[in-house]
Amino acid sequence: MKIYLASPFFNEDELNDVIRAEKILLGRGFEVFSPRLHEVRTDKTADPVLWSRETFEMDRENIDLCDCVVMLYRGAYSDSGTAWECGYAYGTGKPVIVVQLGSDSNLMVHEGCRSNITLDGLIDYDFELKPQQKYSGKML
Repeated sequence: MKIYLASPFFNEDELNDVIRAEKILLGRGFEVFSPRLHEVRTDKTADPVLWSRETFEMDRENIDLCDCVVMLYRGAYSDSGTAWECGYAYGTGKPVIVVQLGSDSNLMVHEGCRSNITLDGLIDYDFELKPQQKYSGKML
């Protein structure tokens, strides 16, 4: 099973969480595409247009190739790229599993996902059956 791991990694907390999620999923034997581990090496300062296009196409292609998307989600704060990845996945019929890291949820994320779990929930979540687990916290 191939999992696309959608997550920001722009500060220490985000980086720690995405690294932990990568370790859990890889440790379970899944093939994981994490944009953090597959950054485009084109010099974005020399040719930002090329870098942007290559990054976008690589990420979109890997969403198309995955079996499901796992989104690390901090609630009302959401990285726009991560939100786009999950919206695109939903639009193409890919199941989205949201790992809740915040204390609230935007209704668009909440309603567009298959399950809401915690980071520790990745350890034993059944990715074959993908049971529905609805969000029960504060919703915006």
